[in-house]
Amino acid sequence: MGERPYVLLSCGMSIDGYVDDTAVERLLLSNEADFDRVDEVRAGCDAILVGAATVRTDDPRLLVRSAERRARRAARGQPPTPIKVTVTSSCDLDPAARFFTTGDVTKLVYCASGTVELARKRLGDAAEVVDGGEPVDVHRVTADLHERGVGRLMVEGGGTMHTQFLSAGLADELQLVVAPIFVGDSRAPRFVHDGVFPWGRDRRADLASVQQIGDVVLLRYALSDRYAG
Repeated sequence: MGERPYVLLSCGMSIDGYVDDTAVERLLLSNEADFDRVDEVRAGCDAILVGAATVRTDDPRLLVRSAERRARRAARGQPPTPIKVTVTSSCDLDPAARFFTTGDVTKLVYCASGTVELARKRLGDAAEVVDGGEPVDVHRVTADLHERGVGRLMVEGGGTMHTQFLSAGLADELQLVVAPIFVGDSRAPRFVHDGVFPWGRDRRADLASVQQIGDVVLLRYALSDRYAG
């Protein structure tokens, strides 16, 4: 395996493991104090990655919200917000999405080899399109990000991305926030999909810390010997 960034997975979920419900309006699983914590984590990263489904359904900006944190990044010679990264097999992406239109920062789209030309035509100057393999290989993605100078990568979802990074053994840290609610609807999206993970009945993940933040709980898991605590 080639060199890669430190990979931190971040997710909020209900007590029963769902990251949203089936309503049109997005379910907020966190609180303002935790949103601010996530903003701090973002500000300390070089790139933020989400899957194409998250771009389509949530239309996220993926920006550092705090002006003070943006200023600190600028003082270190960094762009005010981390590089934005998404991964897609079909390039079903709208260049008018906020992922592309917000933030004066590099946007990278890793797509399947067979859709590279389509993606470049569809997205134009909105993002740099990168051949991610057929199908897209997250090992290849992280190796390319490393070559671009990304030392710390934050993966914010969705379930497909979390599943791929975890099952590939590419995650160094998991920050998992549990909200005090139940969704109770199997049609709703979950934190991860079916997969073969390095942690199971014969190997437990290492719980590094537990922190209460208002009415939610942050669980931090060390998933590799690179864990930076």
